[in-house]
Amino acid sequence: MKTVIFYYSGTGNSLWSARLLAQGLAEVSLRPMKKADALATGDAEAVGFVFPVHVWGIPVPVVQFIEKLSLRPRVYVFALAVNAGQVSRTLIQLRKMMTRRGLKLAAGFSIVLPSNYIPWGGPGPAERQKSRFENARVKITEAAACIAGGRDGPIEKGPLWQRIVFTAIYKMTFKQIHKMDKDFWSDDNCNSCAVCVQICPAKNIELKAGKPVWHHNCEQCLACIQWCPQESIQFGKKSPAYERYHHPQVSLQDMLTHEGEN
Repeated sequence: MKTVIFYYSGTGNSLWSARLLAQGLAEVSLRPMKKADALATGDAEAVGFVFPVHVWGIPVPVVQFIEKLSLRPRVYVFALAVNAGQVSRTLIQLRKMMTRRGLKLAAGFSIVLPSNYIPWGGPGPAERQKSRFENARVKITEAAACIAGGRDGPIEKGPLWQRIVFTAIYKMTFKQIHKMDKDFWSDDNCNSCAVCVQICPAKNIELKAGKPVWHHNCEQCLACIQWCPQESIQFGKKSPAYERYHHPQVSLQDMLTHEGEN
C-alpha cells in the first residue's frame, strides 16, 4: 500500500515517531508538513499525520496544512498524536476535520513521550523518559501493523474531564497562540549562533544586535528554547532552572535538513 506520512516536529518526538512508524510500512514517503506539499499526495493509498499535541489540541500549522490537503476519495487516513500524557480530544478533533471533508480517520493513536513544554518543567526523570521511549516503541510497532493491514483502529482520547476542560482551554487560546512568544527572552549566554533563527518552523525569529527577537507568529513548538546550544533562550521566569529536552535520537542536523526523509 503506497503511503505518505506527513509530520510536524519541533523537538524531535514526532520526527522519531514518524520514522519508527515508517519502518513498519512498505512503500512509504516521509515528508515534513510544508504548505507547498499539501497537494503532493499523488497516488497514495494511505496518508498519515504525525504531530505533537499543542495546548491539548491540533497545532495551528497542522490545522492549516490539513485544510489545504487534497486527498483522493477512499484514501486510508491515520494519525499519531504525540503528547506527554494528555491527548485529550485531539484525535476526535482530527476525525471531525476529516468527516467535514468526506473522509474517514481510520485510526488515531496517542503516543506518550517526554514533555518538551518547558514552561511547566522539564522532561522528567531519566527512568521515566526511558520507560516512555520503550512503551512508545511498542505502541508504534503495533500501530504500524494495524495501518499496514488497512484496518480500522481506535480513535484514542483522554478521560472525559480532559475532553471538557482542556478542549475549552484550546478553543480559548487557539487564536492567541501566535502571541505567546512574548514570554521568550535570551540571557547573557547568547553567542549569536542563530540556531534559533534556523530551527524556527514559522520563521518567527531574527537576530537584532546579536540577540533573538520574536515577531508574534509563534507556533509554540519550543524548538528555539530546546535546541539553543547555550541554553540561553528562556520562557518566563522559571525556565532557567529546568532541563532542556529534545529526542535523544534526533539531531539538530536532522531537524534542519530532514536528511533522508523524501
